[in-house]
Amino acid sequence: MTPGLPPPRPIPIKDRSSFVWVGRGRIDVEDGALVVADEQGVRMQIPIGALAVLFLEPGAVVTHEAVKLAARVGCLLVWIGDGGVRLYAAGQPGGARSDRLLHQARLALDEGCRLKVVRKMYALRFGEEPPERRSLDQLRGMEAARVKRMYELLATQNNVAWHGRRYDPKAFSSGDVANICLSAANACLYGVCEAAILAAGYAPAIGFLHTGKPQSFVYDIADIVKFETSVPAAFRVAAQNPKQPEREARIACRDLFLKGRLLKRIVPLIEDVLTIDGVQPPSAPPEALPVAIEQKEQSGDAGHRS
Repeated sequence: MTPGLPPPRPIPIKDRSSFVWVGRGRIDVEDGALVVADEQGVRMQIPIGALAVLFLEPGAVVTHEAVKLAARVGCLLVWIGDGGVRLYAAGQPGGARSDRLLHQARLALDEGCRLKVVRKMYALRFGEEPPERRSLDQLRGMEAARVKRMYELLATQNNVAWHGRRYDPKAFSSGDVANICLSAANACLYGVCEAAILAAGYAPAIGFLHTGKPQSFVYDIADIVKFETSVPAAFRVAAQNPKQPEREARIACRDLFLKGRLLKRIVPLIEDVLTIDGVQPPSAPPEALPVAIEQKEQSGDAGHRS
């Protein structure tokens, strides 16, 4: 970066393409651009600054320079297993601010606030307020029952044989077509949601309905939009009984996310979920460093290093 010039200004999440999936190849940087080369040496550029997520399957190799470039432009790298069933690691593109993270943690640690957040997520997901005087465990059980019925309804509508949400992470291809499509489609949604969470300055691990996992908050946010995005797309693909169900599911999600402008919705959705009456996000501490170079026109999202 040239001295005296403003730092790179990341593209806001809402204006990016959702994701690219690299199954095999070596990812490196050439002339300032990210390129992937296959076994025959054929190279293709990847517009890393315009992506929210870059998924890396076991056949992909990435260099140190490529990881640095992805972090600089705010693209989340996610190392996954075959078909996206397992998540091994993720590079963090956000985290430049702590005020939103502290607000999220405060809500999660207060049982009353946490219940209010879960109730709001329930209302956003199902379009109606949950019954009063229900505990967190009761709401979790009610949600699970409704989700089970929604799976059955979508399977019936698409004429897909359905025996429940079942898959073996150790033998991904052994599952039925519907479950393979669902796993691949949901992996795409989780990656996009995690990219938005990190870009906006929140923590993927601090969940409200889901807890105890590195992506707990990712699952919380993804579940709100799952049954209008990844799940219907997965069942539509499964109904065609494709030869490569995981690939077709990923393509269907990519097109659906772009057409529905999903990325434009996620950051405002996160802010809506974490807006609770009587609880204001903390302001910047007095010892916080000032902005080094003022930019009248803002770029990126709240947590991006811009």
